[in-house]
Amino acid sequence: MMKKIFLLFIMLMSIASGAQSVNDYKYALVPEKFSIFKNKNQYRLNTFTKMYMKNYGFETYYDSEAQPFDFSNVNCNKLYVDLIEKNNLFITKIAVVLKDCRGTVLATSKLVSTKEKDLATAYSTLLKEAFESFTELKNYKYNGKVMSVAVQDVVNNTDTNAANLAQETVVNSQPIVKDQLYAQPIANGYQLVDSEPKIIMKIYKTSAKDFYTAVRGELQGVLVVKNGEWFFEYYKNDVLQSEKINVKF
Repeated sequence: MMKKIFLLFIMLMSIASGAQSVNDYKYALVPEKFSIFKNKNQYRLNTFTKMYMKNYGFETYYDSEAQPFDFSNVNCNKLYVDLIEKNNLFITKIAVVLKDCRGTVLATSKLVSTKEKDLATAYSTLLKEAFESFTELKNYKYNGKVMSVAVQDVVNNTDTNAANLAQETVVNSQPIVKDQLYAQPIANGYQLVDSEPKIIMKIYKTSAKDFYTAVRGELQGVLVVKNGEWFFEYYKNDVLQSEKINVKF
């Protein structure tokens, strides 16, 4: 049973990573502070963004507010909303971007601009224009696609059956990765880099401690702790591979 659950988790995570349409998503997450600003809800743009996303039909929440179980229990069932800007001395330019749980941009509004000198007016006006230019949102209709399974359920089963899982399904244990990797924070997780520094892997937070979804090149799997050590686990030719990873957070 545990093997089937684990296989289902990996398969659905792979499906989620290939999503190309905002119609695949029921939920949207708006940060309390956009990456281009220093202050929370600057110019009330986060408030307006949540309102616009809800008006387009998404169930939308701030990252700081109470959220329903279906929303908070997994990461890959929601769109992540952010703003980008390309300003110069006289012109303010912004666009709205929608990303998946791995930071991949799925859709971007038009880059809109203004010469308005009052920044509060400029940004609120541009945000409205950006959302109005968003063809993908105007055509949005949730298609009912299930983007992920409940990570917590998988983790709970892993905790109680880890020994059996390893004995039954891990038939190819790779050598220890000797190079020391270092975790650098990114949106929703970390990138693991070597001493160059070169990005080796990206991992993304789940609702469970010490359990990350992981991407290394074309490989997709999970990064988990076993007996105090990190392992990157993924499927290759229907066989579960397990590689010990030396990483510092």
